[in-house]
Amino acid sequence: MIDQKSLLTNKKRRLFHYAVSFTILVIYGGQVCPFLESLTVLQLSLPILGILLLQFFTIGVWLEPLTMKQPYAIQSRKVFLYDWGAFIIGGVTVTFFNMVAYGFPPGSGAKLLLAMSILGFFIAIDLSLYLEWRLSQFLEKEGINIDPSEHYFSQPKKLVIFSTICSMALVGIIFLVINKDLDWLVNVGETISLESAQRSILIEVAFVVSGLLAYIVNVVLSYSRNFNYFLTKETSVLQRATGGYFDTLVPVSTNDEFGVIAQHTNIMMDSLKRQTEELKLTRDVTIVSLASLAETRDNETGNHILRTQRYVKILAEYMKGQPEFSDFLDEDTISLLFKSAPLHDIGKVGIPDNILLKPGKLTDEEFNIMRRHPHLGGEALRIAEEKLGSNSFLKLAREIALTHHEKWDGTGYPKRLKGENIPISGRLMAVADVYDALISKRVYKAAFSHDEAKEIIVGWRGENFDPRLVDAFLSTEQQFIEVAQEFRDKE
Repeated sequence: MIDQKSLLTNKKRRLFHYAVSFTILVIYGGQVCPFLESLTVLQLSLPILGILLLQFFTIGVWLEPLTMKQPYAIQSRKVFLYDWGAFIIGGVTVTFFNMVAYGFPPGSGAKLLLAMSILGFFIAIDLSLYLEWRLSQFLEKEGINIDPSEHYFSQPKKLVIFSTICSMALVGIIFLVINKDLDWLVNVGETISLESAQRSILIEVAFVVSGLLAYIVNVVLSYSRNFNYFLTKETSVLQRATGGYFDTLVPVSTNDEFGVIAQHTNIMMDSLKRQTEELKLTRDVTIVSLASLAETRDNETGNHILRTQRYVKILAEYMKGQPEFSDFLDEDTISLLFKSAPLHDIGKVGIPDNILLKPGKLTDEEFNIMRRHPHLGGEALRIAEEKLGSNSFLKLAREIALTHHEKWDGTGYPKRLKGENIPISGRLMAVADVYDALISKRVYKAAFSHDEAKEIIVGWRGENFDPRLVDAFLSTEQQFIEVAQEFRDKE
């Protein structure tokens, strides 16, 4: 149920409308009907005041609380019907009172009934739209969505009816004012100047028309506020979806086209989210499978993969704060780097077993064959890109596989790339891979300590490695030590 603060605000808004309508009706009565004009101010105003007070307390104290307990989808419609109905009934009541108390003809009462019906129509629309707006905010806050009916009252129909009533009301009221003024001119034509008569008629017409236009503009502004609320939410969700985020939904708070659009947008978001999660899961399974395949044919341990991907993430997280790296290293890219890093040696599946699994140091010829694995890995992932379509994951995985043995000074392999020509992903992987190779035991060497590995990496600053990444390594070395300890190889 909508909160008490909103209910109080609705009552204040209704009270304001009723106060304004009282003023308009009292002045209007004397402008359009000579019978009403013949009454004193108290005789004219007291019945109108009494019926408006009765309407206010009937709706505000009894009907509105009942309305708030009904389904959210029909609450704003109920408010419209109650308030408009109250004004129509009020108009009939005042008309009947004047006929009985003062002997006025039905035509006189019809003019007041028309005025109250028109005022009630605009007031009811505004109060309904205002409740709809507050209700939308409440439902969004509570995470509640309504289920729009298949047989809702469409916006085009509402617009046609509103435009028709506005036109009829404007024409009808002007006609009544002019008709009354013509009778007035007949009675006082010889006692008043033409200029005074013209001025009086124009003032009356201006008063009536300005009052009606003010209510029309108010309704248009209220509708625009609600429409803008929906468009803002819808646009925000679609913009996030364009960026790959499907976790935000549009509040479904109206029983019309906007509610249906919001509902189907949310269904679409949910479907896209599930499909994206399935794709991500498929991607992650593919990475693990390929990395496991490479692991089964390599004499390095699976913990090498776990350590290096974490080293890459540590360096990337540190470097994202540097201006020259910040555009590339956003959160999504860092996540993909972490997941792609295990594929850095996928090309080793193409290296013959007698070289890949050799229990000793490689000869120069064998090492040249081993040096082909970055090219093999990069080529395999390039073919995958061609057949499946390029995406950020495949691009990063290919860059890492192809360039993680390139050196900053251009002496690396397989393409002898130099400096900034080496992708950032490859430069990050190079530091991570070499550090882990240094601190790990191999059949051809003992494991180095962290300090020994650090000394070697610092010595290769500006030669093998991007100087900025070596600085980042020094700033994060404690994290490197912790990862190496947590994922150390079992003896």
